[in-house]
Amino acid sequence: MKKSGLVFVLTTLVLICITPALAGTIVEQWGLVQPPAPVELKNVSVNATDTAFLVLDIEELTCNMQARPRCVESAPRIGAFLAKARAAGMPVVHSLTSRGTIESILPPAKPLPGEPVVQSFVDKFFNTELEDILKKLGVNTVIITGTTAEGAVLHTATGASMRGLSVIVPVDGMSAGTLYAEQYTAWHLLNAPGTRARTSLTTLEMIDIAP
Repeated sequence: MKKSGLVFVLTTLVLICITPALAGTIVEQWGLVQPPAPVELKNVSVNATDTAFLVLDIEELTCNMQARPRCVESAPRIGAFLAKARAAGMPVVHSLTSRGTIESILPPAKPLPGEPVVQSFVDKFFNTELEDILKKLGVNTVIITGTTAEGAVLHTATGASMRGLSVIVPVDGMSAGTLYAEQYTAWHLLNAPGTRARTSLTTLEMIDIAP
């Protein structure tokens, strides 16, 4: 048998063997999916003058023990970093859901007078002044925290990346109703075309702020 014929036969046999695994929709193959390796967390250093800290939707409607206890648990950590950012002179921007109010923001994340608050659905750039706010502040990097991971964090991070901003997401500062949603969001941010080139994952304690 000629070499080309042998290659054809072997290729055909391989395809026959793997076809059952390739057939069907993702729903039909759901149980065969293996989780990816854990994402890499990095130490990051930012300048307070060109970085903004975004605190997204830490309000009673979205951050409560019934729907998202992990959000409630993350709020003090976000609050501690918020104090650190303010002390360094870093700009802070808050967001609300479409039904939220400033009064409903949890105490650790309460805005100070003069700190901007935008209100939108999951993408906080959509129909808000967020892009203009960041441009006027001379910001080229955003640190994004909040809830939900698969909602406001993911979509605002994507919006920031698509606008040329560097994106830092502390995984202990984002939360969701399920662990899978947090895991998926972390994977997506480092692997999807819209975010992977500009996104770093870290923790709040791994962020160093230079004046």
